Amino acid sequence: MTDSTTTRGRLVVLAGPSGVGKSSVVGRLRKIMPGLWFSVSATTRAPRPGEEDGRDYHFVTPAEFDRMVAGNELLEWAEIHRGTHRSGTPRGPVEQRLSAGEPILVEVDLQGARAIRAAAPEAVQVFLAPPSWEVLVGRLVGRGTEPEHVVRRRLDTAREELAAKDEFDVVIVNHDVQRAAEDLVTLLTGTDTHPVRNTTAGACE
Repeated sequence: MTDSTTTRGRLVVLAGPSGVGKSSVVGRLRKIMPGLWFSVSATTRAPRPGEEDGRDYHFVTPAEFDRMVAGNELLEWAEIHRGTHRSGTPRGPVEQRLSAGEPILVEVDLQGARAIRAAAPEAVQVFLAPPSWEVLVGRLVGRGTEPEHVVRRRLDTAREELAAKDEFDVVIVNHDVQRAAEDLVTLLTGTDTHPVRNTTAGACE
């Protein structure tokens, strides 16, 4: 049973365009805070090579996802890539950890961040931005792993996401992976009790 005097944990929501380096920053964060609990999304898409159920995602059927939506079991959910599949954040595990006083990082897209803002206005909303638009384009095009039309779609989405960065409490410009991860540690541990928006030059103004 959770002690009634336990301070509620801090929920940090991380969003940013594809190619901005979220995976690298989160990977570094895991090394700095190995005990940090990360929310695992539920998704209706098939597992990709190397992905493990319960670790990377909770892989569920469309019918099971429908049941979770109907039961208000998701903190947020969205249709991905024009409805090819759906993904969402299970509410129960997040609420349980927060009630126990643990900090939580949830990585979502812009739509998910907006949904969580409505459901949990106390959450700290963080936008990870590239140093410049040119850097972001170079990362997406340079991957060379996706067809041109997919890259174009990701760039269009990135423009929309960057235009919405002022909706977030904090903007971290990913000049350096280590520094960006350390900024997240500060927010998660609550040492920055009143987050101030970071409007550092280079956030694709």
